[in-house]
Amino acid sequence: MGNQIFVIGHVNPDTDSICSAIAYANLKSKLTGEDYVPKRAGHINSETKFVLEAFKASAPAYLPDVRTQVKDIEVRRTKGVEKNISLKEAWSYMRKNNVVTLPIVDTENHLEGLITVGDITKSYMDVYDNRILTKAHTPCRNLVETLEGELLVGSGEEMFREGKVLIAAANPDLMENYIEKDDVVILGNRYESQLCAIEMNAGCIIVCDGASVSKTITRMAQNNNCIIIKTPYDTFTAARLINQSIPIQFFMTDKDILFFTKEDYIEDIKGIMAQKRHRDFPILDKDGHYFGMISRRNLLGAKRKQIILVDHNEKSQAVDGLEDAEILEIIDHHRLGSLETINPVFFRNQPLGCTATIIYQMYQEHQIEIEPKIAGLLCAAILSDTLVYRSPTCTEADKQAAQALALIAGIQTEEFAGRMFAAGSDLTNKSPEEIFYQDFKKFTAGEVTFGVGQISSMSREELDKIKESLVPYMQKAYHEHGVEMLFFMLTSIMDSSTEFLYQGAGAKEMLINTFHFDKNDKVFYLENVVSRKKQVIPALMLALQEN
Repeated sequence: MGNQIFVIGHVNPDTDSICSAIAYANLKSKLTGEDYVPKRAGHINSETKFVLEAFKASAPAYLPDVRTQVKDIEVRRTKGVEKNISLKEAWSYMRKNNVVTLPIVDTENHLEGLITVGDITKSYMDVYDNRILTKAHTPCRNLVETLEGELLVGSGEEMFREGKVLIAAANPDLMENYIEKDDVVILGNRYESQLCAIEMNAGCIIVCDGASVSKTITRMAQNNNCIIIKTPYDTFTAARLINQSIPIQFFMTDKDILFFTKEDYIEDIKGIMAQKRHRDFPILDKDGHYFGMISRRNLLGAKRKQIILVDHNEKSQAVDGLEDAEILEIIDHHRLGSLETINPVFFRNQPLGCTATIIYQMYQEHQIEIEPKIAGLLCAAILSDTLVYRSPTCTEADKQAAQALALIAGIQTEEFAGRMFAAGSDLTNKSPEEIFYQDFKKFTAGEVTFGVGQISSMSREELDKIKESLVPYMQKAYHEHGVEMLFFMLTSIMDSSTEFLYQGAGAKEMLINTFHFDKNDKVFYLENVVSRKKQVIPALMLALQEN
């Protein structure tokens, strides 16, 4: 993730939220040279999808939570090792890289196990079995490398599977009594001892002190399938080193390995790490491949995600985990909400019909040329939010911005808006849930939380069909959100009118008192009302405050 800064709109994003995030990330990247990335906190609706496709713009990636994740912190990129390397090689790697835990991986970089300094210490201090070399199926090459020796007879790929390890300190007559088939025999330069070990069918003889081996002994070893390793070490040192040739697979932990992924949230893994005595924990990527190691110390330096909010400034409308992120800026055109920040932030809030208009102004102020694709996105956002200038929130600045952007993008505003709204209002194959969440927001007034959704259509007939499926769904949505009241606006673009649906104790009375409906009305319908932001939310807020 590096030093990416995310630009993100509200949950259940509309066209303004998505397009403004894309355009502002583009502007900030040009101004600073840093990596600003647009994100989205919800699914893209049909209208916005049409706009993105029209201007060949990629949809921002989905970011459901901005809490700090493992991928946001420094992960120690300890290289994974193969399970057949020797204890000595593993120990050398640990000392060189100052680590206490080694991940063990297969040829495709999948995690197979872990080995710690404690495991290696235990293998050296607690093992007194002279058959451990063969029980561990130690490869011959491990023994050669550990003893810094020379393989005179045999193959490094051979494995020791039978026999014990012994030192041939006695004379040849006595050696015959305790050397058995396939044993690994440590001896010196005595010809008779070497000959006796081979004749007793030893699996390997280790010749110490760099002593020479005669051609006769070499030939006999080849005929008897006996490995010969020559080492510069004396017999005492060779005997001490030999256990270090055992492959780490024999001592590694490969059951119930506790690992985390790059996508895990720091908040979630802290408690788990605190309950375990391990110092290091492996990290896997999204494909299940080993990535690196972290310790509790890594969590201390965890940096919060840096984000810029566009088209909202209320916590109830923001992406999850906002309290754990670092908010750098807020660009918005709504009322001041309940959002709090730890540090001062750049906050630009203007009474305009669309956030995209503010961003257009910022391009102009910094004299940054707007490319056609960005111009098209900004223009579409303004047309959408202002309902092609029909909304009471629309200002002269919004109109001028949209017209200037349309020229750059090469579109006719009325014609494009017609196709855009038609695409957005084509709800034939959408479920009630998809329609409900196409544009839904929560608001808080004092201790009361309520939700307001809205759908706009060019056709009153289509709105009537939507109403049939939404009315029964409203009750389910009401219980899911745990709000005091729930409202939904069915807005007709052509005749600038809105019908209200409602759910919750006191919701009907709230509509009657706020908009002066007759208590006997069965349908709550208002002419010349299309703006949730300017005509509905302020009125509901005032009514709640008065009550």
